[in-house]
Amino acid sequence: MSDIPGFAYALLWGERSLRSVANLTRRDGAEFFSLIARHPIGTHVRAFALEQANDAPAALRCGNIDGAAVLVP
Repeated sequence: MSDIPGFAYALLWGERSLRSVANLTRRDGAEFFSLIARHPIGTHVRAFALEQANDAPAALRCGNIDGAAVLVP
């Protein structure tokens, strides 16, 4: 068997992460929440039951999902 070629996974799927920073001041936090109040963050999630697990990748490939697909029990 041949090795699986490497690729930039984050670039391929366009995934993003939100990480916290431990060295913020109280003022930094207040400014951040003030900014969020003026510019709300929206999320788009489409839930699939486990029985529909095979449908989720198909919907993603076809562009039928704006956001993330999530499997739920």
